[in-house]
Amino acid sequence: MSRFMDKLLDTAHGVGQRHGVVTGEPAEPVHTTWADVHRKARRIAGDLIANGLGKHDAVAILAAEPAAIGPAVQAVWLAGGSVTMLHQPTPRTDIAVWAEDTVRVLSMIGSKLVLLGAPFEPLAPVLDQHGIGYRLLADLDGGAPLTEIVQVGEDAPALLQLTSGSTAEPKAVKITHGNLISNITAMVEVAKLDVENDILVSWLPMFHDMGMVGFYTVPMVVGVRLIKVTPVDFLSAPLLWAQLITKYKATVTAAPNFAYALLGRRLSGVDDDAAYDLSTLRIALNGAEPIDEKAVRSFTEAGARFGMPPECVFPAYGMAEATLAVSFAPLFTGLTLDYIDADALEAEGRAVPVDPADADRPERTVRSFARLGAPLPGIEAEIVDQQGNRLGEREVGEIRLRGTSVTPGYLTVDGPVPTQDENGWLATGDLGYTVDGEIVICGRRKDVIILAGRNIYPTDVERAATSVEGVRAGNAVAVRLDAGSRRERFAVVVESKLAGDADAEKVVRKEVGARVFEAVNARPAAVLVLPPGTLPKTPSGKLRRAAAGEQLAASIRGREEETSPPLRN
Repeated sequence: MSRFMDKLLDTAHGVGQRHGVVTGEPAEPVHTTWADVHRKARRIAGDLIANGLGKHDAVAILAAEPAAIGPAVQAVWLAGGSVTMLHQPTPRTDIAVWAEDTVRVLSMIGSKLVLLGAPFEPLAPVLDQHGIGYRLLADLDGGAPLTEIVQVGEDAPALLQLTSGSTAEPKAVKITHGNLISNITAMVEVAKLDVENDILVSWLPMFHDMGMVGFYTVPMVVGVRLIKVTPVDFLSAPLLWAQLITKYKATVTAAPNFAYALLGRRLSGVDDDAAYDLSTLRIALNGAEPIDEKAVRSFTEAGARFGMPPECVFPAYGMAEATLAVSFAPLFTGLTLDYIDADALEAEGRAVPVDPADADRPERTVRSFARLGAPLPGIEAEIVDQQGNRLGEREVGEIRLRGTSVTPGYLTVDGPVPTQDENGWLATGDLGYTVDGEIVICGRRKDVIILAGRNIYPTDVERAATSVEGVRAGNAVAVRLDAGSRRERFAVVVESKLAGDADAEKVVRKEVGARVFEAVNARPAAVLVLPPGTLPKTPSGKLRRAAAGEQLAASIRGREEETSPPLRN
């Protein structure tokens, strides 16, 4: 039996008798011990095997409620199978297109079974129409429990994690039992997770690796207490997050950058200083998207009124290809920024340190990036140039990873694809550098805008754009135009409630252009203002720069033609 399953079973029969998960907040909270989750999982696994599920079979799950998903996931593992969380349709989803994409995904992972749960049961006729086999999760809890766990090895797949890119070309990261136990063990060690005293609160979606691995699998496997709600619960009432931290005296939580910015804004509008108690937080993990200093500051300043220590901010670097986490910043140090000379970064690929006070001097352009800590135990990281030569500290190049948490490969529509080279290195596609052994991320290689030999990072452009009044926070993208050619330039696309008001749009475009020019000394060829909900995003909510460029190409070029020729820099 794999070490991962050994640990899961030990917990179910040990501390899991006392600790568990609370679901159903805020309306009908229910506490279920990890032992009870395990007992339910055994019943589901017995039913699945009795109805033909075989060892190493791939099972897809389409559901949103953690109370239903958790036991189902464990059941598949008990039965020796692998789990794939399907991308969930939204109210704006074209169901016919979604169904076709889902058929492709199921074919790619070799799955003949979907476990269907709330609120997606109404999609059953769509699955029938496309010949997709499924079982309703609500019907799976009445069978005889599994008596013998199906034993698998360290190399057996446990998760086939769909990447957050376009579903038109689906790809799944193969995460093995060995990958999972290695990454979980490292995260628990570095975060100093205390099984008896830590309490986790999370609203992260179970189809995302941070929600599935970090904030369900980890507590289930090691026996930490968990309070789990859904993204809909959070987005419908963002202050619910603070309410749950207060109610349960939570010590650990996590979210991408935009969510902390949103919570910070909502907390700042609360009149009663005693409304919440956030003093128990020791880890507020910030990952999954670039860390914005202003968003973090607004969160910590708003949280301070409610006793939250600013040092709880916990920057992290992670990816599905490393199971979840690559590096954690040192505990209780908060956000530490590395200030560097922008000219040396953009023209020479060097991270030359400067005094943070220089950031306020108009004659010098300074960039700042979050320090994300050293690689976790079991993971090696190196920075290489385009020829694969290893670079030294503060030299910018592509980050490569190697170790026991790193996936052996992808599943694609064209078949399996290995992720590692002959020496076990994974090329991440991320550009960055190291400082005193800590990883610093500058951006994605494919997204960097190249102007006259300068590397302009889209995050710098986007942060400048979202500083303009009227632009929705976290809803701006820098789009490369004629990438790789001598005519390469960029446009900025933003969302705003002012879209449609010609005069207001003109002001927003002018302000965005000016702020971007101030930030990167380059003027966008065009600025496009769109209504909220227009920009393409991944199922986990990340903006898709390339897709935005493709889908909005005609509009961007139309706006570009209306715009005066950009000023020469």
